[in-house]
Amino acid sequence: MDIAPMSPFGMFLYAGPVSKAVMALLLAAAVWTWVLIIDGLFVLARLSKALDRARAGGDIGVLWPIAAAAREASDADLPDEAPHLKRERVLQQMNRAAREFMLDAEEGLPVLAVVASAGPFVGLFGTVWGIMSSFSGIAQTQDTSLAVVAPGIADALAATAYGLAAAIPAAIGYNRMAMAFGDLREKLGRFILSYARSIA
Repeated sequence: MDIAPMSPFGMFLYAGPVSKAVMALLLAAAVWTWVLIIDGLFVLARLSKALDRARAGGDIGVLWPIAAAAREASDADLPDEAPHLKRERVLQQMNRAAREFMLDAEEGLPVLAVVASAGPFVGLFGTVWGIMSSFSGIAQTQDTSLAVVAPGIADALAATAYGLAAAIPAAIGYNRMAMAFGDLREKLGRFILSYARSIA
């Protein structure tokens, strides 16, 4: 059964070796982008629910590393330490643990940023290669007919499409999730401040 050349898979099958390599790389980047976006949405939802429960006085849940850092700092009694200094020390320990916690939660954002910025350029490389193939075909056959030019141009346009398919979701996902994680950081900071005051 023949595959229509205008389908994404059909364009891949009809492409040259270099264009196939570019498309395969961009397809892998696009799939990985969606995996990171879906995982990031689950992480955001889980952290938001855990933070809401913790702020309401419920179970700490996945925020336990931050609470553990607070308890460890609070249990360490230093001689002649004033209460406000102890509170400041607990707050510093919690903020340090929170930074590490959020870095782990946001580990997919740098990858999304790379795909969003590099995807179009990788697609552009495939575009340039396809156009070069078209000119090479013209030079070899001394013919400018559509049958000679079309394969290289099709490779070029397909590589461009694959690059945009990878970059656009990555850019949108990065911007939206970066804003959501920024809001979550602010809420977490307010929770840490109140939690440190309650135990120190």
